[in-house]
Amino acid sequence: MATFVLIPGAGGIAWYWHRVVPLLEDAGHEAIAVDLPGDDRNAGLTDYAYLTVEAIGSSHPILVAQSLGGFTAPLVCERVPVRLLVFVNAMIPAPDETPGEWGENTRAAAVRTEAAHRGGYSSNFDLVTYFFHDVPADVVEQGEAHEREEADTIFSTPCRFQAWPDVPIRVIAGRDDRLFPIEFQRRVAKERFGVAIDELPGGHLVALSNPRSLVNQLLSYI
Repeated sequence: MATFVLIPGAGGIAWYWHRVVPLLEDAGHEAIAVDLPGDDRNAGLTDYAYLTVEAIGSSHPILVAQSLGGFTAPLVCERVPVRLLVFVNAMIPAPDETPGEWGENTRAAAVRTEAAHRGGYSSNFDLVTYFFHDVPADVVEQGEAHEREEADTIFSTPCRFQAWPDVPIRVIAGRDDRLFPIEFQRRVAKERFGVAIDELPGGHLVALSNPRSLVNQLLSYI
């Protein structure tokens, strides 16, 4: 049995993983979705890391980080041993980089705009176009009660870590991600890790839109 510890993206909402957790449990594994205080302007990446470490307890987990959760992952790995590190449509930081600097350093906005023009959808950011375009309507409706906005302060918080852990690292990307287009994720994974990504059908919130494929990919790593 493996333990999967699941870090959410912006907003810190554990509910994001609610379609993934039962599938992992049905496969005989433990799944822990971490809830983070994304809307607390006084909480930083170190706080997110400590809360994740508390959730891990004494397990030796597979750590899975979605989107902004990529900035919490290396801080967790410096505090507890992990079996495997997996990024899902994630921001992959460099040491001491802030999430705000990451966007500039990777040219994320320019790539997103170019992809919108090619894809024929609006380059102006809105939740429906960039997050919910492939999520079932009933799931979107259920999620309204769980929504939290990420406090702006986190985007100027440096990710203080020395190096990535000496464990296998995998990068999963949704082929239909409009926030971080697939060609962008291929480039960033290559530049930052020198690895190829594992591609799945689905957008940025792939755990909501295509949980079965995501779980199958996670299980393939063990």
